[in-house]
Amino acid sequence: MATEIRVPTLGESVSEATVGTWFKKVGDAIKADEPILELETDKVTIEVPAPASGTLSEIVVAAGETVGLGALLGQIAEGAAAAAAPAAAPAASAPAQPAAAPPQPAVAAAAASSSSASVSTMPPAPAASKMLAENNLSADQIDGSGKRGQVLKGDVIAAVAKGISAPAAAPAATPAAARGPSTVEDASREERVKMTRLRQTIAKRLKDAQNTAAMLTTYNEVDMKAVMDLRNKYKDIFEKKHGVKLGFMGFFTKAVTHALKELPAVNAEIDGTDVIYKNYCHVGMAVGTDKGLVVPVIRDADQMSIAEIEKELGRLAKAARDGSLSMADMQGGTFTITNGGVYGSLMSSPILNAPQSGILGMHKIQERPVAIGGQVVIRPMMYLALSYDHRIVDGKEAVTFLVRVKESLEDPERLVLDL
Repeated sequence: MATEIRVPTLGESVSEATVGTWFKKVGDAIKADEPILELETDKVTIEVPAPASGTLSEIVVAAGETVGLGALLGQIAEGAAAAAAPAAAPAASAPAQPAAAPPQPAVAAAAASSSSASVSTMPPAPAASKMLAENNLSADQIDGSGKRGQVLKGDVIAAVAKGISAPAAAPAATPAAARGPSTVEDASREERVKMTRLRQTIAKRLKDAQNTAAMLTTYNEVDMKAVMDLRNKYKDIFEKKHGVKLGFMGFFTKAVTHALKELPAVNAEIDGTDVIYKNYCHVGMAVGTDKGLVVPVIRDADQMSIAEIEKELGRLAKAARDGSLSMADMQGGTFTITNGGVYGSLMSSPILNAPQSGILGMHKIQERPVAIGGQVVIRPMMYLALSYDHRIVDGKEAVTFLVRVKESLEDPERLVLDL
């Protein structure tokens, strides 16, 4: 008797995934709950565990194919009986030889089925149809997230929030300019690699943010001497007591949450013609991985101590590097911090993490001459950049926010006294 391997629930708003790497090939013995393949979604990479022990008897969907919720991925046979599986199957399913997939009838059929499902259409949901009519939109202007591409109410709400309208639909439908042909000499030295689903999502979200928000960036600089002195004085005691190193992110996160309470517009988002003010601070931390940028979220950071923030950040950073972030780790952020300084960036303008209205860019700490009290002294300075949505955040609020962050970092006792 065979046990089916199917696509598990992928999380809120995620309806499909791309098959990444198969860790096993046909004929391999498998233990229950052992990871056998990974799925790439728009947000995270998920390992799929074996539902039972036995032998992998069939791989239905090869690496690179797109599958929906509940789709059949493969089968596990009891015991070692599956070793007699078709000889061509291992070659087709091995992660190192994806090019062998086309000869497999089962894989080809699955691919055809997947392709057919991705282009099939369904009429919009009733609630979505009503909203489309109210906003003078058509269903073909919106990417549906429902089954077989059905447009749901949430899709229409998101489209309206992005400013999509009937007149603006024509330019959006214009295809991107075709890539010019390479010379014969250059073509042989090029390599074409399909973007991962995560990279496609990153590209789309960043471009959508640029197209939708009235994005502007304001800059300031902060003298890091006070924070560095405090950190050097207490880092050993801090690590001994809390079991985690004292870094800079704890200070920056607390400074940000203090400023967000004073300037709530920076912590808000636009939903159609409404502004949603968040009376909580879920701070996203942009983390670079070998698969792309991810933004895990420290929830209720305003209610946490610096030690608690450092512990949670350490957990999330490790999970990001290991590819084990959960959907819950990635959702609900109200503001984002990105640190280009770890890569040596001296100054940059970060792009908003939509639908958020603010993102703080940290940069490299560099010793520079500054004038203090009429004297030129050398201080460890860092440039800060706040990119914000000018539709909801005024220039005065943005500048004040950045000044408050600067004040907290240059006088860290304010963080302890909640000033």
